[in-house]
Amino acid sequence: MGKDKDYGYETASPDHYSQLKTFAHNNRKGMTPSEERLWNALRHLSCGYKFRRQHAIGDFIADFVCLEKRLVVEVDGAYHGSPEQQADDATRSQVLEQKGFHVIRFSNDMVDKSLDRVLHSIKEYLFNH
Repeated sequence: MGKDKDYGYETASPDHYSQLKTFAHNNRKGMTPSEERLWNALRHLSCGYKFRRQHAIGDFIADFVCLEKRLVVEVDGAYHGSPEQQADDATRSQVLEQKGFHVIRFSNDMVDKSLDRVLHSIKEYLFNH
């Protein structure tokens, strides 16, 4: 049995782990204001589930992940509206889903203006799946 099965949190591609670890570390230090806002809410969310931020899965770094429920939460800035980025995001979501994760995406605007709705959507998934 591999480490991924033993611990559950070692989800990165082993051949890219060192590079992904560096990227994730830099992403944690440079989170957007919307990501910071959601992270502060998620880490104080009293629902019995723990989230990680900037966690490597395969060759990708997820904004937030609940490993126990295999839920990835992405916060998308304005550049995610371009056709090229939407295609990349769709591919990324497909790969994560093939690895057994469910992906939920929220815009920066939604996190900033409707954080309660965002948290409700996340809790709804956690408690119903």
